[in-house]
Amino acid sequence: MSGAKKSVLVVLLILLIGGAVFLIPTLWGKPWKIDHFYGRVFATFALRHPMMLSSMRLLEPAGLRFHNDDLDDMSMEFQLREAEWLEEQLGVLRSYDHESMSDAERLSYDVLEWFLADLHRGNRFPFHDYPVNQLGGVQSGLPEFMLTTHHIGDARDAKDYIARVSQFGRAFDQVLAGLEHREELGIVPPRFVIQHVLREMREFISVPPTEQVLYTHFAEATTDLENLREAERQELLKRLESRIQGTVYPAYGRLIEYFERLEATATDDDGVWKLPDGADFYAWALAHHTTTDLTADEIHQLGLYEVGELQAEMRAILEAEGYAADDLAATMNALNGEERFLYPETPEGHEQILTDYQSIIDDIADGLDPFFDARPRSPVEVRRVPEFRQATAPGAYYDPPAFDGSRPGVFYVNLRSVKEIPKFGMRTLAYHEATPGHHFQIALAQEMEGVPFFRRVIPFTAYTEGWALYAERVAAENGFQEDPFDRLGYLTAQLFRAVRLVVDTGIHSKRWTREQAIDYMLANTGMPETDVVAEIERYIVNPGQACAYMVGQLKILGLRARARERLGDAFDLRQFHNVVLGNGAVPLSVLERQVDRWIDETLTAG
Repeated sequence: MSGAKKSVLVVLLILLIGGAVFLIPTLWGKPWKIDHFYGRVFATFALRHPMMLSSMRLLEPAGLRFHNDDLDDMSMEFQLREAEWLEEQLGVLRSYDHESMSDAERLSYDVLEWFLADLHRGNRFPFHDYPVNQLGGVQSGLPEFMLTTHHIGDARDAKDYIARVSQFGRAFDQVLAGLEHREELGIVPPRFVIQHVLREMREFISVPPTEQVLYTHFAEATTDLENLREAERQELLKRLESRIQGTVYPAYGRLIEYFERLEATATDDDGVWKLPDGADFYAWALAHHTTTDLTADEIHQLGLYEVGELQAEMRAILEAEGYAADDLAATMNALNGEERFLYPETPEGHEQILTDYQSIIDDIADGLDPFFDARPRSPVEVRRVPEFRQATAPGAYYDPPAFDGSRPGVFYVNLRSVKEIPKFGMRTLAYHEATPGHHFQIALAQEMEGVPFFRRVIPFTAYTEGWALYAERVAAENGFQEDPFDRLGYLTAQLFRAVRLVVDTGIHSKRWTREQAIDYMLANTGMPETDVVAEIERYIVNPGQACAYMVGQLKILGLRARARERLGDAFDLRQFHNVVLGNGAVPLSVLERQVDRWIDETLTAG
């Protein structure tokens, strides 16, 4: 062998050894660089959740679509393995030297460490939930995913759609096994939850397969589809009909049969206090959602105080407009029913609601320059909640855009009753869900550059919902709700979130019944009863989440007040918003450190 060839082999051997030294810890051990660890954690997690990958559409631009024919593993075994894996990642993360990191590295560490440590604490309660309820679960979540998230752009997408529908039976059986395990542990949903999901599932399978929404959506989406001949399309439609009849409907039937049996023994105890270690679980749920150490009693008292303050301001507006305000709830209830504030309960009226919401969003987007430097590139659209979900779905919610631009951010509006959509409440709801609320914050986070990818998607309820509630406040403070009734709509929304603090803690800590919580919200808000019932039932199945809104907003307002006081004339609202929005979702304690750092740097620079 010549000397030149030996030299080449030596170089290749060195590169191979060097690559192994680099790759082995990166893939299996402790990576040399923490950014590589961040990338590995996210990639490993994402690859085990194909539905999340389809929602994000990160891989499709590179031609990778292997995940789009699969549903998530919904088994108990997978859930427990995932929890164990996340605990292992927390240990690896904590093995890095926090003190030697740059400020940017330390921020990413702090965010992920809080997130993983919180999940670690929550691993004590792996089955303290109701995975099939009136808000979500396989019975509604899987069809909605197929209708709103699974992309159908060509023949392969169409075949993947049917492949996913074919797996409904497996997914349902995995969830059913988890429900039976929870029942053995004494974790059973209240009777009203069972009744809601039974009604929902029976209605879902009450039509012939060709009239089922999974079929009609596919038939419409595949019309004139690229690379799909009509004969092949008809064959796919026959296959889908067969899957709905032979797989989907029997899966629903098995879940219906289980809940029919469960209904006979269920109780009307609503709070999680009834569960094993229920008080400890609720304490964790509050910490998880608010990212604070506030107790249930502290949150309850905070809610009572905020309710009183907001009601006083509402009474002042009502009296100025000539209304009696002694019984605030009765007056607001009457106001909600005034014809001038309602749309007609017709298809045309429903369409006008969606159009007017879009106009509100477009209007405020044109006037935000004095308050915001940054704007998301992704657009936002207004759509109605799918009709098969609207009976028990919330009044509105937001879905973020796809990363490849194939799907915009969507503000979903529930059109089950125009009585729940008085015109004077529309502005503040649009500001909350779209601009400058959820869409503004979430889309900007997705578009961040130069940060580990998990920072673009990680959820913290108090931050995201606190920001959306704060966004309503920014609009109200800066001329977007000058009409007194629009102002009243803003205060009604704020009061709604304050009442949540009272009823959530009342239900889960103070053992209020569902009826007590409904009565309190009706007596203190004047909201329509259908809306109130849906909200109270939401808090029952998702303990602690409703407390995050007001807690998060009050923290942001407190930080803004601190910055104004310390900076004086040097305070710039746009720069404050840049600090709050510029790092994606974070725990409130991390947000406070970032704002304090910005204040100190501004004072030093000045």
